[in-house]
Amino acid sequence: MNQFIGEPITVLFDEPPLFSKTPHCPNQLVWRGETWVVVELLSEWRNYERRGRMKENMRPENVQRARQRGSWGGGRFFFRVRLNNGRVYEIYYDRAPHGSDERQGSWYVFQEVVA
Repeated sequence: MNQFIGEPITVLFDEPPLFSKTPHCPNQLVWRGETWVVVELLSEWRNYERRGRMKENMRPENVQRARQRGSWGGGRFFFRVRLNNGRVYEIYYDRAPHGSDERQGSWYVFQEVVA
């Protein structure tokens, strides 16, 4: 059974993503004051579901297109990774801005994958 965590993290890239809103898997993450190295990317996927108020503010003719490729500030990029401690986690980048000062989105540890 997987263990939910849901905590913010800081990520580090050897080579930064070309576009900040479409990141690739990070090479390291800083979580709870420790830096962990991503030693293996096991899988990745995207979820462009709109949440909260953003779910209601789109014209019907644009909804299908947004489900396939996202829209500004909507969606999450998930990565299942093995860290240098041998454990497997799912991390994600949430594209939603958090106010006008934080338009880039945020990274989180979603859960530990327990076999």
